[in-house]
Amino acid sequence: MSALAKQENLSPVIPAAKSQANVVPFSGRQTAKYDAGRIAAAVTSSVLPPIVVLAMMLGVWQVLCSSPDASLPSPVQVWSDARDLIVDPFFHNGLQDIGLGWRVLVSLERVAYGFGLAAIAGVIVGAIIGQSVWAMRGLDPIFQVLRTVPPLAWLPLSLAAFQNANPSAIFVIFITSIWPIIINTAVGVRNIPQDYRNVAQVLRLNQFEFFFKIMLPSAAPYIFTGLRIGVGLSWLAIVAAEMLTGGVGIGFFIWDAWNSSRLSDIIVALIYIGVVGFALDKLVAALGRFITRGAAAN
Repeated sequence: MSALAKQENLSPVIPAAKSQANVVPFSGRQTAKYDAGRIAAAVTSSVLPPIVVLAMMLGVWQVLCSSPDASLPSPVQVWSDARDLIVDPFFHNGLQDIGLGWRVLVSLERVAYGFGLAAIAGVIVGAIIGQSVWAMRGLDPIFQVLRTVPPLAWLPLSLAAFQNANPSAIFVIFITSIWPIIINTAVGVRNIPQDYRNVAQVLRLNQFEFFFKIMLPSAAPYIFTGLRIGVGLSWLAIVAAEMLTGGVGIGFFIWDAWNSSRLSDIIVALIYIGVVGFALDKLVAALGRFITRGAAAN
Protein backbone atom coordinates (compact mmCIF):
# COMPACT_ATOMS: atom_id res chain seq x y z
CA MET A 1 0.00 0.00 0.00
CA SER A 2 1.34 3.41 -0.90
CA ALA A 3 1.96 6.14 1.59
CA LEU A 4 -0.92 8.17 0.13
CA ALA A 5 -3.37 5.31 0.67
CA LYS A 6 -2.20 4.85 4.23
CA GLN A 7 -2.87 8.54 4.90
CA GLU A 8 -6.42 8.27 3.44
CA ASN A 9 -7.28 5.31 5.70
CA LEU A 10 -6.04 7.08 8.84
CA SER A 11 -8.67 8.89 10.84
CA PRO A 12 -7.65 12.04 12.71
CA VAL A 13 -7.02 11.56 16.40
CA ILE A 14 -7.84 14.50 18.75
CA PRO A 15 -6.36 14.44 22.21
CA ALA A 16 -8.96 14.23 24.91
CA ALA A 17 -7.59 17.16 26.84
CA LYS A 18 -7.62 19.40 23.78
CA SER A 19 -11.15 18.44 22.78
CA GLN A 20 -12.40 19.13 26.27
CA ALA A 21 -10.68 22.48 26.30
CA ASN A 22 -12.49 23.52 23.13
CA VAL A 23 -15.90 22.59 24.49
CA VAL A 24 -17.67 25.58 26.09
CA PRO A 25 -20.40 24.41 28.42
CA PHE A 26 -23.64 26.36 28.17
CA SER A 27 -25.17 27.72 31.30
CA GLY A 28 -28.43 29.53 31.55
CA ARG A 29 -27.13 31.70 34.44
CA GLN A 30 -24.79 34.60 33.83
CA THR A 31 -21.55 34.83 35.73
CA ALA A 32 -21.84 37.06 38.77
CA LYS A 33 -20.56 40.54 37.98
CA TYR A 34 -19.45 41.21 41.53
CA ASP A 35 -17.71 38.88 43.91
CA ALA A 36 -19.80 39.00 47.09
CA GLY A 37 -17.05 37.42 49.16
CA ARG A 38 -14.47 39.94 48.03
CA ILE A 39 -16.83 42.86 48.69
CA ALA A 40 -17.63 41.51 52.15
CA ALA A 41 -13.93 41.11 52.89
CA ALA A 42 -13.22 44.68 51.77
CA VAL A 43 -16.04 46.08 53.90
CA THR A 44 -14.91 44.05 56.88
CA SER A 45 -11.30 45.18 56.54
CA SER A 46 -12.35 48.84 56.47
CA VAL A 47 -15.11 48.74 59.11
CA LEU A 48 -13.86 46.18 61.62
CA PRO A 49 -10.60 47.93 62.68
CA PRO A 50 -12.34 51.22 63.68
CA ILE A 51 -14.99 49.27 65.60
CA VAL A 52 -12.34 47.31 67.48
CA VAL A 53 -10.33 50.46 68.29
CA LEU A 54 -13.49 52.28 69.39
CA ALA A 55 -14.47 49.40 71.66
CA MET A 56 -11.00 49.40 73.22
CA MET A 57 -11.13 53.17 73.78
CA LEU A 58 -14.56 52.90 75.40
CA GLY A 59 -13.28 50.10 77.61
CA VAL A 60 -10.27 52.12 78.76
CA TRP A 61 -12.50 55.17 79.29
CA GLN A 62 -14.93 53.11 81.38
CA VAL A 63 -12.14 51.71 83.54
CA LEU A 64 -10.51 55.11 84.15
CA CYS A 65 -13.73 56.99 84.90
CA SER A 66 -15.76 54.37 86.77
CA SER A 67 -14.49 55.30 90.23
CA PRO A 68 -16.73 57.54 92.38
CA ASP A 69 -14.09 60.29 92.61
CA ALA A 70 -13.54 60.49 88.83
CA SER A 71 -13.77 64.02 87.44
CA LEU A 72 -15.22 62.92 84.10
CA PRO A 73 -18.28 60.73 83.48
CA SER A 74 -17.87 57.19 82.20
CA PRO A 75 -19.55 55.99 78.98
CA VAL A 76 -22.25 54.25 81.00
CA GLN A 77 -22.94 57.45 82.92
CA VAL A 78 -22.99 59.50 79.68
CA TRP A 79 -25.62 57.16 78.28
CA SER A 80 -27.65 57.41 81.46
CA ASP A 81 -27.44 61.22 81.73
CA ALA A 82 -27.84 62.17 78.04
CA ARG A 83 -29.91 59.33 76.64
CA ASP A 84 -32.57 61.67 75.26
CA LEU A 85 -29.95 63.63 73.30
CA ILE A 86 -28.59 60.42 71.78
CA VAL A 87 -31.83 58.57 71.04
CA ASP A 88 -33.95 61.53 69.87
CA PRO A 89 -31.80 64.33 68.41
CA PHE A 90 -34.82 66.18 66.96
CA PHE A 91 -37.10 66.68 69.94
CA HIS A 92 -38.58 70.15 70.43
CA ASN A 93 -39.95 71.11 73.86
CA GLY A 94 -39.41 74.86 73.74
CA LEU A 95 -37.18 77.67 72.55
CA GLN A 96 -33.96 76.36 74.12
CA ASP A 97 -35.09 72.82 74.99
CA ILE A 98 -34.43 71.26 71.58
CA GLY A 99 -32.44 68.29 70.36
CA LEU A 100 -28.87 68.43 69.14
CA GLY A 101 -30.04 67.64 65.63
CA TRP A 102 -31.85 70.99 65.40
CA ARG A 103 -28.88 72.80 66.90
CA VAL A 104 -26.54 71.23 64.36
CA LEU A 105 -28.87 72.35 61.54
CA VAL A 106 -28.81 75.93 62.83
CA SER A 107 -25.01 75.88 62.89
CA LEU A 108 -24.87 74.29 59.44
CA GLU A 109 -27.07 77.06 58.07
CA ARG A 110 -24.55 79.64 59.22
CA VAL A 111 -21.72 77.56 57.82
CA ALA A 112 -23.52 77.35 54.48
CA TYR A 113 -23.73 81.14 54.23
CA GLY A 114 -20.21 81.89 55.40
CA PHE A 115 -18.45 79.06 53.60
CA GLY A 116 -20.48 79.58 50.43
CA LEU A 117 -19.42 83.22 50.25
CA ALA A 118 -15.82 82.27 51.03
CA ALA A 119 -15.81 79.61 48.31
CA ILE A 120 -17.10 82.00 45.63
CA ALA A 121 -14.87 84.91 46.63
CA GLY A 122 -11.86 82.70 47.28
CA VAL A 123 -11.96 81.01 43.89
CA ILE A 124 -12.39 84.31 42.02
CA VAL A 125 -9.67 86.15 43.95
CA GLY A 126 -7.33 83.16 43.78
CA ALA A 127 -7.82 82.88 40.02
CA ILE A 128 -7.03 86.57 39.55
CA ILE A 129 -3.94 86.42 41.78
CA GLY A 130 -2.72 83.22 40.13
CA GLN A 131 -2.58 84.99 36.76
CA SER A 132 0.04 87.47 37.96
CA VAL A 133 3.46 86.50 39.28
CA TRP A 134 3.89 89.84 41.05
CA ALA A 135 0.48 89.61 42.73
CA MET A 136 1.29 86.08 43.85
CA ARG A 137 4.62 87.10 45.36
CA GLY A 138 3.22 90.25 46.97
CA LEU A 139 0.00 88.90 48.47
CA ASP A 140 1.01 85.35 49.41
CA PRO A 141 2.99 86.41 52.55
CA ILE A 142 0.03 88.53 53.68
CA PHE A 143 -2.40 85.66 53.19
CA GLN A 144 -0.08 83.30 55.02
CA VAL A 145 -0.08 85.67 58.02
CA LEU A 146 -3.86 86.25 58.01
CA ARG A 147 -4.71 82.57 57.79
CA THR A 148 -2.96 81.93 61.12
CA VAL A 149 -5.23 84.35 63.02
CA PRO A 150 -7.57 82.31 65.29
CA PRO A 151 -11.30 82.53 64.52
CA LEU A 152 -12.22 84.11 67.87
CA ALA A 153 -9.73 86.93 67.28
CA TRP A 154 -11.97 88.19 64.46
CA LEU A 155 -15.13 88.10 66.57
CA PRO A 156 -14.74 91.45 68.43
CA LEU A 157 -14.17 93.30 65.15
CA SER A 158 -17.13 91.59 63.49
CA LEU A 159 -19.41 92.39 66.44
CA ALA A 160 -18.28 96.03 66.32
CA ALA A 161 -18.91 96.19 62.58
CA PHE A 162 -22.25 94.36 62.30
CA GLN A 163 -23.73 95.00 65.76
CA ASN A 164 -25.50 91.62 65.53
CA ALA A 165 -24.53 88.10 66.54
CA ASN A 166 -25.72 86.17 63.46
CA PRO A 167 -23.93 88.19 60.72
CA SER A 168 -20.89 88.41 62.99
CA ALA A 169 -20.70 84.61 63.22
CA ILE A 170 -21.10 84.32 59.45
CA PHE A 171 -18.30 86.84 58.93
CA VAL A 172 -16.02 84.87 61.27
CA ILE A 173 -16.67 81.75 59.17
CA PHE A 174 -16.01 83.69 55.98
CA ILE A 175 -12.76 85.31 57.09
CA THR A 176 -11.46 82.08 58.61
CA SER A 177 -12.10 79.78 55.65
CA ILE A 178 -11.30 82.04 52.70
CA TRP A 179 -7.50 82.00 52.97
CA PRO A 180 -6.79 78.33 52.11
CA ILE A 181 -9.25 78.61 49.21
CA ILE A 182 -7.46 81.66 47.80
CA ILE A 183 -3.99 80.20 48.26
CA ASN A 184 -4.77 76.78 46.77
CA THR A 185 -6.69 78.27 43.85
CA ALA A 186 -3.82 80.64 43.05
CA VAL A 187 -1.32 77.77 43.15
CA GLY A 188 -3.56 75.68 40.90
CA VAL A 189 -3.85 78.49 38.36
CA ARG A 190 -0.09 79.00 38.38
CA ASN A 191 0.38 75.30 37.61
CA ILE A 192 -1.83 75.26 34.52
CA PRO A 193 0.29 73.73 31.70
CA GLN A 194 1.52 76.21 29.13
CA ASP A 195 0.10 74.01 26.37
CA TYR A 196 -3.40 74.72 27.67
CA ARG A 197 -2.72 78.45 27.54
CA ASN A 198 -1.41 78.12 24.01
CA VAL A 199 -4.55 76.29 22.95
CA ALA A 200 -6.66 79.06 24.47
CA GLN A 201 -4.72 81.62 22.46
CA VAL A 202 -5.11 79.63 19.26
CA LEU A 203 -8.87 79.30 19.84
CA ARG A 204 -9.01 82.98 20.80
CA LEU A 205 -10.92 82.33 24.00
CA ASN A 206 -11.97 85.39 25.94
CA GLN A 207 -11.37 85.69 29.69
CA PHE A 208 -14.80 84.32 30.52
CA GLU A 209 -14.36 81.25 28.30
CA PHE A 210 -10.79 80.72 29.49
CA PHE A 211 -11.95 80.81 33.11
CA PHE A 212 -14.65 78.15 32.73
CA LYS A 213 -13.13 75.94 29.99
CA ILE A 214 -9.42 75.98 30.86
CA MET A 215 -8.73 77.45 34.26
CA LEU A 216 -11.37 75.80 36.46
CA PRO A 217 -10.97 72.24 35.08
CA SER A 218 -7.19 72.40 35.29
CA ALA A 219 -7.03 73.91 38.78
CA ALA A 220 -9.98 71.90 40.17
CA PRO A 221 -7.86 69.47 42.26
CA TYR A 222 -6.12 72.39 43.98
CA ILE A 223 -9.42 74.25 44.42
CA PHE A 224 -11.12 71.33 46.11
CA THR A 225 -8.13 70.80 48.36
CA GLY A 226 -8.59 74.37 49.54
CA LEU A 227 -12.34 73.83 49.89
CA ARG A 228 -11.80 70.76 52.08
CA ILE A 229 -9.50 72.73 54.36
CA GLY A 230 -11.90 75.67 54.33
CA VAL A 231 -15.00 73.66 55.26
CA GLY A 232 -13.14 72.15 58.21
CA LEU A 233 -12.10 75.61 59.40
CA SER A 234 -15.67 76.84 58.92
CA TRP A 235 -17.04 74.17 61.22
CA LEU A 236 -14.39 74.93 63.84
CA ALA A 237 -15.08 78.66 63.59
CA ILE A 238 -18.85 78.46 64.01
CA VAL A 239 -18.59 76.27 67.10
CA ALA A 240 -16.13 78.72 68.68
CA ALA A 241 -18.13 81.80 67.66
CA GLU A 242 -21.45 80.43 68.94
CA MET A 243 -19.97 79.96 72.40
CA LEU A 244 -19.76 83.76 72.70
CA THR A 245 -22.59 84.99 70.46
CA GLY A 246 -25.32 82.77 71.93
CA GLY A 247 -28.35 81.49 70.06
CA VAL A 248 -29.41 77.89 69.63
CA GLY A 249 -26.38 76.52 67.80
CA ILE A 250 -24.25 73.60 68.88
CA GLY A 251 -21.50 75.90 70.18
CA PHE A 252 -23.82 77.77 72.54
CA PHE A 253 -25.20 74.43 73.75
CA ILE A 254 -21.70 73.36 74.85
CA TRP A 255 -21.13 76.64 76.67
CA ASP A 256 -24.52 76.48 78.36
CA ALA A 257 -23.92 72.85 79.37
CA TRP A 258 -20.59 73.85 80.91
CA ASN A 259 -22.23 76.61 82.93
CA SER A 260 -24.79 74.04 84.14
CA SER A 261 -22.11 71.38 84.87
CA ARG A 262 -23.67 68.92 82.40
CA LEU A 263 -20.48 67.17 81.34
CA SER A 264 -22.31 64.25 79.75
CA ASP A 265 -24.17 66.64 77.44
CA ILE A 266 -20.87 68.21 76.42
CA ILE A 267 -19.38 64.84 75.52
CA VAL A 268 -22.40 63.95 73.39
CA ALA A 269 -22.21 67.34 71.66
CA LEU A 270 -18.52 66.80 70.91
CA ILE A 271 -19.39 63.50 69.24
CA TYR A 272 -22.01 65.27 67.13
CA ILE A 273 -19.48 67.93 66.13
CA GLY A 274 -16.89 65.35 65.13
CA VAL A 275 -19.33 63.28 63.08
CA VAL A 276 -20.73 66.32 61.26
CA GLY A 277 -17.24 67.67 60.54
CA PHE A 278 -16.20 64.29 59.15
CA ALA A 279 -19.33 64.20 56.97
CA LEU A 280 -18.68 67.71 55.62
CA ASP A 281 -15.13 66.80 54.66
CA LYS A 282 -16.25 63.63 52.89
CA LEU A 283 -19.03 65.52 51.12
CA VAL A 284 -16.66 68.11 49.68
CA ALA A 285 -14.17 65.37 48.74
CA ALA A 286 -16.90 63.37 46.95
CA LEU A 287 -18.05 66.48 45.09
CA GLY A 288 -14.47 67.12 44.03
CA ARG A 289 -14.04 63.58 42.73
CA PHE A 290 -17.31 63.84 40.82
CA ILE A 291 -16.48 67.15 39.18
CA THR A 292 -12.86 66.30 38.38
CA ARG A 293 -13.65 62.65 37.55
CA GLY A 294 -11.31 61.31 40.20
CA ALA A 295 -8.54 63.85 39.71
CA ALA A 296 -9.12 65.63 42.99
CA ALA A 297 -6.58 64.97 45.68
CA ASN A 298 -7.75 62.76 48.56
